[in-house]
Amino acid sequence: MTAKPIHSGLSKWYKTQLLLKNESIKGFIPDTRRFNRRNLEQMMHGYGMIYIKPERGTYGMGVIRAEWKDRQGYMYQYEETVRRFATFEAFHHSLATRIGKRSYLLQKGIHLLKHHGRRFDIRVMVQLSPKGVWEATGIIGRLGHPRKIVTNYHSGGKPTAVEHLLSTHLSAQQLVQLKGEMNRLGTRIARQLKKTYPHHRQFGVDVGLDHSLKPWIIEVNMNPDPYIFNQLKDKSMYRRVMRYRRVGLTK
Repeated sequence: MTAKPIHSGLSKWYKTQLLLKNESIKGFIPDTRRFNRRNLEQMMHGYGMIYIKPERGTYGMGVIRAEWKDRQGYMYQYEETVRRFATFEAFHHSLATRIGKRSYLLQKGIHLLKHHGRRFDIRVMVQLSPKGVWEATGIIGRLGHPRKIVTNYHSGGKPTAVEHLLSTHLSAQQLVQLKGEMNRLGTRIARQLKKTYPHHRQFGVDVGLDHSLKPWIIEVNMNPDPYIFNQLKDKSMYRRVMRYRRVGLTK
């Protein structure tokens, strides 16, 4: 049995490899590879849009969004700065210089649904119940800052009720079905990761929805912030999340 790397819980690459072992989860994981010149060129020309993110990091810090269009060349956005390049060589050189010696990953870009022109994704909080059963205890939308590429609260994202964000995209019945699908996906992820992290009692699953309403796993947070649920007017989810969290802290 291979020894688990030190601090592997912080590695997005390691968590992705663990999830890919599960057949019921792997179809929801965007193509993810390590950053190097060959992978960058293949993915840019294959997908047209990708995200470039640090292997370790939180709050969306260091994330880059890159695009390629045949006649317009290459571009990437970091925070609110956009840079454009006529050639792949110049594009790669600039990215490699910005990244330096840090370990970065490439992820197929998901064209997220938007609300009033702003991208949003979904955070599903999954926690171990007092009875030892994994439950999705909270689900909340994260509406991105209009000039930024990430939706994180700490980067200017706005915690927003899922019902509000999705009301213009699907019917009430479809919303119930989709929330159920995301919650079930979250609990499957928790059960899979529990095999490697047996003492973990909560995970935050970040889900992106594309224009066909398919959920994609953007990231799994090992130490999710419960307080974003307190930003909602309805405090019932927040109270439930905190109740389950307190149980976990006493064990």
